[in-house]
Amino acid sequence: MRSIYRISTWLHKWAGLILAIQILLWIAGGVVMSVIPLEKVHGKHVANKQLPITTVKDDYQYPLDRLLTKLDGRIKKITYGQLLSTPIYTIETEEKQWVFDAQSGNQIQALEQSIINELALTHYIGDGELRALEIVDAPAEASGIKSDVWRADFTDAINTSLYFEKDSGALLRVRSDLWRVFDFFWMLHIMDYEEREDFNNPLLISFAISSLLFTLTGFVLLFRTFKPKVRAFMR
Repeated sequence: MRSIYRISTWLHKWAGLILAIQILLWIAGGVVMSVIPLEKVHGKHVANKQLPITTVKDDYQYPLDRLLTKLDGRIKKITYGQLLSTPIYTIETEEKQWVFDAQSGNQIQALEQSIINELALTHYIGDGELRALEIVDAPAEASGIKSDVWRADFTDAINTSLYFEKDSGALLRVRSDLWRVFDFFWMLHIMDYEEREDFNNPLLISFAISSLLFTLTGFVLLFRTFKPKVRAFMR
């Protein structure tokens, strides 16, 4: 029995030393993530992700079948959309995404800055002004985007940034300092320091198992502390 207590003491001490910092980060992350409302993290108070649709069925005049015959690869998805006041088809194949003017049938690609500028001002509902508009490579804070996109930066108190798809003008991500703080603590919380998405990464699992071991050995030591008192009471 003494050997069990000795091993438990050794494991408890070293597990505690290893886990202390991470447990503190878990607690701090939990506090931060519970304090910041999710709707503000997602930027719903500074930008409308979807704009009202003003087009109707008759606006999509160009035959869709005629476009499909020109595309290579299996069609995965077809979306009827709107670029400002222009109806568009967005066609996703196995290889890429295509955007066409639904009235003329012309392919839309590499939208001009003036169009993105108008889109940014239309989506944005905050109290800042448009500070910068530029094409950036796949941004780290816009997870899941692998290609270059338009980024619109605003001068509000939380430094809002809107990310737009180059061809369709779709608003892909809304980011702000609130999101950046939340994301930083989320990264520390799930211990995925690259993608911030893998909740089952080996590092987190290892620390979770260590935390369980720390707790179990603590119970063993607690039993040892109370055992003499229990015997004395029984007498």
